[in-house]
Amino acid sequence: MDSDRTSPGVGQADPIDTLPPGFRWGVATSSYQIEGAVAEDGRTPSIWDTFCRVPGAVAGGDTGDVACDHYHRMPDDVGLVADLGLDTYRFSVAWPRVQPGGRGPANPAGLAFYDRLVDELLGRGIDPWVTLYHWDLPQELEDAGGWPARDTAYRFADYAELVVDALGDRVDTWTTLNEPWCSAMLGYVEGVHAPGRRNLGDGIAAAHHLLLGHGLAVPRLRAGAGRPIEVGITVNLATADPATDTSLDRDAARAADGLGNRLYLDPLIHGRYPEDVVADLAAQGVRIPVEDGDLPVIAAPIDVLGVNFYFGQLFSGVDEQGRDRDADGAPVRRVVRRDLPRTAMDWEIVPESFTDLLVRLGRDYPGVPLVITENGAAFDDRPDADGFVADDDRVAYLAEHLRAVARARLAGADVRGYFAWSLLDNFEWAYGYEKRFGIVRVDYDTQRRTPKRSALWYRDTVRRVRGQR
Repeated sequence: MDSDRTSPGVGQADPIDTLPPGFRWGVATSSYQIEGAVAEDGRTPSIWDTFCRVPGAVAGGDTGDVACDHYHRMPDDVGLVADLGLDTYRFSVAWPRVQPGGRGPANPAGLAFYDRLVDELLGRGIDPWVTLYHWDLPQELEDAGGWPARDTAYRFADYAELVVDALGDRVDTWTTLNEPWCSAMLGYVEGVHAPGRRNLGDGIAAAHHLLLGHGLAVPRLRAGAGRPIEVGITVNLATADPATDTSLDRDAARAADGLGNRLYLDPLIHGRYPEDVVADLAAQGVRIPVEDGDLPVIAAPIDVLGVNFYFGQLFSGVDEQGRDRDADGAPVRRVVRRDLPRTAMDWEIVPESFTDLLVRLGRDYPGVPLVITENGAAFDDRPDADGFVADDDRVAYLAEHLRAVARARLAGADVRGYFAWSLLDNFEWAYGYEKRFGIVRVDYDTQRRTPKRSALWYRDTVRRVRGQR
C-alpha cells in the first residue's frame, strides 16, 4: 500500500482524532450470511436458500446452510465484539426464522434466538442495532409475487410488528430495510441475486414496494415498542460523476445517480420521486406503481439514515466506439474504469468520494442524522500457520474511509457513527465463500475465529480516539 494512503501525512494531525465523544463505533453482520441452521427450530426456506440451489447461481455451489454457524456460536461471537471495545453491533433478523412462510404468528423458537442475542449484547455493554430485512424473504412470499407484489409490503409491516413486540423493550435502534437497491435491482432486474429475475418493470415495482413496506412498518415499530426508539432505513449509495464535462457524460451520471441514489432518497426524505427518473423509466415503458397515499407513508419521519458505502464511479454517455445509443436505441450509460487501487471485488478505492457523498447528503437531505452502517473491503487474505491474517490493505482501507468520514463531519455532515463490514468472513451472496470482508477470519472447515490485523487496528483506533477525551 502506498504510504500516503495509510497515514494522514508527516506532521499532520489524524482527522480520525476529531471524531466526537458520542460517536458510535460498531461492526455489522447479516442473518443469512452468518447464522447457518437453515432448517432448525422452525425456520423455513428463504429466497436465498432456493437461489443457492440454482446451478451456477452461486460460486462453487456454496450455500448459507452452515455459513459461520453463528446460530450455535453466538455468545462467543458477541465476545469478539466486546473484545474489540465496540459499543454497537448491527445484525439482521431472519424473517423465515421468526415468521415461517411470511404469514401468521411468530415462531417462538426463532424469536428466542434473537431474544438471547439481545440479552447477550446488553450484558456485555453493547447496543443492539436491529435490521429487520437483509434480503432473506420467505420463499412463500416470493411464490406469491415477491417484492413486485404490493401485498409483500403489508406482510413486511406485520412481520416488523412481531419482532418489535418481542424485542422493543430492549432495542433502541431499528432499521427496516438493508439496501433496497440491491433487493430490487440485483434480485429482480440483473438476476444475480435471489430470486434471480430479470425484468426492469419487476425491479421498479419491487423498489416501490420495499419503500412502502418501510413506511408502513415505521409507525408500527414506534407503537409496538411502547417507548421512545430510533427508527431508520439503510441505503447503499455511490457517487456517480461524469467522466468528462460533455453533456452526454453529465446526463449519464445524472441518470445513474437518479436510479441508484435519488430513486430511494427523494421519496424517503422529500416525499416524491425524482421527475427525471420517472421520465427516464417512462421512456423505457416502465412506471412506478404509486397509489394514492403511498408517498406520505414512505416519507414517514425517520431518526437516522444508514449509509452503506463501498465505491464511487465515473460515467460516460458514449461507448468505447463513441456511440451514444446502445443496440436497443437506449442512451449509453457506461462505467469508466480508472487507474486506481481496487479491492478483491474489483471495486475502486475512492475515499474522497465518500467525503463528497456525505457532504452532499447533508446538503440535499438535511435534518436526518447519518450513521455509516456498512463500510469495508474484501481482499485476498492469506493466513499464516496460526491462522492470523496481516491484512495491511484492509487496515489502509478502513483508515482511509474513517478519515473520509471525519473530513465530511468537519465539512458539516451530521455523521454519528461508523460500523465496519464485516465482523466475520461470511457467505458473500453470489460469490459464495470466495470473498472475505471480515476483520475476523473464519476457517470454514473448523469454524475457528481469528482476529485479523485490521481487527486489532480497529480496536486500538477506537481506544485511542476515546482516550483523548
